[in-house]
Amino acid sequence: MTKPLSWNEIKSRALKFSKTWADASNEDSEAKPFLIDFFEIFGITNKRIATFEHAVKKYGGKQGFVDLFWTGVLLVEMKSRGRDLTRAYDQAMGYFDGIKESDLPRYILVSDFARFALTDLETNQTIEFKLEDLHKEVKNFGFIAGYTTQIIVAQDPINIKAAERMGKLHDSLKAIGYDGHALELYLVRLLFCLFAEDTSIYHKRQFQDYIENRTAQDGSDLAHHLSTLFYILNTPEDKRLKNLDEDLAAFPYVNGKLFAEPLPPASFDTAMRDALLDACALDWSRISPAIFGSLFQSIMDKEARRNLGAHYTSEENIQKLIKPLFLDALWDEFNRIHKNPAKLNEFHERLARMSFLDPACGCGNFLVITYRELRKLELEILKKLHKTDQLLEIDTLTKLNVNQFYGIEIEEFPAQIAQVALWLTDHQMNQQTSEVFGAYFARIPLTHSATIVHGNALQIDWNEVCPNASYIIGNPPFIGAKFMGAEQRRDANAVFGNIKNAGLLDFVCCWHVKATRYMQEHPSTQTALVSTNSICQGEQVGTLWGWMLAQGVNINFAHRTFSWTNEARGKAAVCVIIVGFSVFENSEKTLFFYDDIKGEPYSLAVKHINPYLVDAPNVLLENRSKPLGNLPEIGIGNKPIDGGNYLFTEDEYQEFIVKEPNAKPYFKKWLGADEFLNGWYRYCLWLGDCPPNILKTMPNCLSRVEAVRQFRLASKSVPTQKLAVTPTRFHVENMPECSYIIIPKVSSDKRTFIPIGFENEDTLSSDLVFLVPNATIFHFGVLTSTMHNAWMRAVAGRLGNGYRYSAGIVYNNYPWPNLTDKQQQNISDAAQIVLDARTLYPEASLADLYDPRTMPPELTRAHAKLDKAVDTAYGFKSNGGGANDAERVAFLFTLYQKLQGELTQLAAEKPRTKTRKGKALTSELE
Repeated sequence: MTKPLSWNEIKSRALKFSKTWADASNEDSEAKPFLIDFFEIFGITNKRIATFEHAVKKYGGKQGFVDLFWTGVLLVEMKSRGRDLTRAYDQAMGYFDGIKESDLPRYILVSDFARFALTDLETNQTIEFKLEDLHKEVKNFGFIAGYTTQIIVAQDPINIKAAERMGKLHDSLKAIGYDGHALELYLVRLLFCLFAEDTSIYHKRQFQDYIENRTAQDGSDLAHHLSTLFYILNTPEDKRLKNLDEDLAAFPYVNGKLFAEPLPPASFDTAMRDALLDACALDWSRISPAIFGSLFQSIMDKEARRNLGAHYTSEENIQKLIKPLFLDALWDEFNRIHKNPAKLNEFHERLARMSFLDPACGCGNFLVITYRELRKLELEILKKLHKTDQLLEIDTLTKLNVNQFYGIEIEEFPAQIAQVALWLTDHQMNQQTSEVFGAYFARIPLTHSATIVHGNALQIDWNEVCPNASYIIGNPPFIGAKFMGAEQRRDANAVFGNIKNAGLLDFVCCWHVKATRYMQEHPSTQTALVSTNSICQGEQVGTLWGWMLAQGVNINFAHRTFSWTNEARGKAAVCVIIVGFSVFENSEKTLFFYDDIKGEPYSLAVKHINPYLVDAPNVLLENRSKPLGNLPEIGIGNKPIDGGNYLFTEDEYQEFIVKEPNAKPYFKKWLGADEFLNGWYRYCLWLGDCPPNILKTMPNCLSRVEAVRQFRLASKSVPTQKLAVTPTRFHVENMPECSYIIIPKVSSDKRTFIPIGFENEDTLSSDLVFLVPNATIFHFGVLTSTMHNAWMRAVAGRLGNGYRYSAGIVYNNYPWPNLTDKQQQNISDAAQIVLDARTLYPEASLADLYDPRTMPPELTRAHAKLDKAVDTAYGFKSNGGGANDAERVAFLFTLYQKLQGELTQLAAEKPRTKTRKGKALTSELE
């Protein structure tokens, strides 16, 4: 295509135009030559672009004639000098009823020769100016010249609309049997063509006009024309036929291998042709490659398309990873050296040597945003090094390119989209550069491309894809350890190798392990990955991070738990973390905290970040079977494995004892987590202590026992089958003979406190709760304090969006303080105030009382008093501004390390028994 004029040339022509037409005034005699000259300001002389006196039916059916009409782009209404431009605008809008939707213009220009008013109908913005000021305002007509730069907004609904229209075309092609790889590549090529004609790679509407003007309305020859066009786009101009159709010859040589592969011919009908033209009617220059790539992928799945964008990464979240990993530091360096040309040039060269690998790249979202942000930085460098008001060969000054980017993607279609998305981003950034420097800049034909490998990242050697990545980034798949498929499990086992207890690790950990091994070969590489927060909580910490720390890994920054949302409607969210790490020590470390996981973070410079993502030593909690201190032991509740035969609702219980009144003494109240939290209970028929002679007199009870026996025998589990021998007993029995504390295994993360309480020995609890027999109100006070809840939130595992309390990690590792009787009494007194505050609302459940939206002020104040008593007993003081979880957990880890050291020393000082020649010898260790 013809290279657009520079802005300097356009401004010069605009000045000349203003002087030439300074005295023009008559619509009838001067409008047409005025507009012909106006278009020549921008180097447009092709009369086929626009038509004069374009006939349309106006509102009400009357015939009208548009002064100038450029299909899909511009409508011009001229008036004689001094006439009302508002009425001219209304007249222009009156033509819209007679123009089909796909041809409606984006811009309306009205003029009386002396004045101009240009309206952008998409932004609803109008600029007005005088003829003599045209050279000052001429950049607003960049769309005529071929400069179509604009701010790309990921939330723009056009992304959804574009995906939906491509989806219709996809379905139509698939319905006729055009499927698989051919269909995917066909759609990717069409995507490029649609984007190209709205971003000056092609002429405006060049692709759309070719389809409208050169193909039959019934679509019968459309596939043939597209196949020919794809061939032409892959053929250099000097290699094309000399007598080629002029419309085909006008298309530029694209290269980049996008159009190289021969595809089987498709087939179109009227509806399919219309669907393609509907897609052409959109303004593809507004498409965000970052979000649209993912949306485009979803069109391949009708089910996914119903909720377009439900699983895709927002630009804001990508920025959370790339900014602390490298972008913030690069901008800081630029701001320090921007007045030193030598250093700035060296900095520019270094940017061009950087390389980026996303080993789970999907449609390339992370790579696209990274490239765009680096190009923005490069543009600022060029503006400092070169004047922007002179014509430059800007293509020789721009050093960053898509070949600095590498990706691995297991599915072919998103891998293709990632490749194209980076080209589209490159062109958008070239347009911005053109806008600044006034010299048109487009990399067509495509001579560089990103390296996007279609393959399994867990089976591929990353060195073969990217020999020396500066940064590894991405958002690997989230699949829990228990939910992997057989193939995923095989891949994980191969990656984990001999890592101890690797069976506990989620699928995402594979990428952390491979990144660590890559960085050991390339020590300057840094990595940041998005992950579910489970890898920094619970049992996985010791397994994954124990191994990673042993390989020399250091955590440089981290976003603590936040909600990972996306840009599109039907937003999906999951609780995630971002961890940036390397095998070298970074002196500057940053933690990002979220008071509200759906809100904005605040950052804090810290000395160290441990695997639990707090500023504390590298402590890895073991799964203890006993508490760290001298405390009551914790255990799970009862696990019947009864098929529900021993559990009754209130109504079922009443009905049963009418039939079997002698069974009443063998019923006990039954609490699980739901019953405990929401203030209801069931009944459990406990026959384990029922004498056989009495049991035989209760046929309804015997019927239940037999049902349990058969249920266990029918199980596929051998241990469960063995339990059928003792059908009146439970698999797990935990029935304290005294009152006990009850702790739900899972509690909502919306609560500040896990609701815990006391139950008496007459109530049986299920295995969905933990029991702490022989616990006092002092123990209750510490366990329900913010101190303990902060610890729980840091180290507990997760179940969905809930916290999964554990005995071995949370309770048994919790560092209890060594307190005086007075301190214990203070905590006990404050804990009683909490219990008393609960009784003020006897009808409210614990779920009601501890919902942050409905928590009574009396209970809030009671907890504040308890927290003060516990904090004082621990000797904990906030650094100011109110203590947060991270401060408390850092304090507790330090205490834990101290207590652990004391226990280790005590163990070393105990007498050790040795065996020598069959005799026991005791020696004191010095």
